[in-house]
Amino acid sequence: MNNRSFLAPFLAALFASTPLLAQTTNESAVPPETAMKASAIIAKIEDRADFRYLDELDWDDEGYYQIIYYTKDKAKVEMRINPVTGDPL
Repeated sequence: MNNRSFLAPFLAALFASTPLLAQTTNESAVPPETAMKASAIIAKIEDRADFRYLDELDWDDEGYYQIIYYTKDKAKVEMRINPVTGDPL
């Protein structure tokens, strides 16, 4: 067999995977460079007078942190947080 018979399937696989690789480099998939550290955002949430415990902190591809925490009276609070300012949206 010649080298061309091996090259064609390799190139086909490479070009087929290119869209998949492009999806993983989506800039909104990670917080912006100017974002506050997650620990600083958590500290702001923990400073709330009614805060009891943090349940969840997730990055949303739409460009914000999704936070779920519970208050001292056991109420569930869901918030979207601006990653740069740490303020609720």
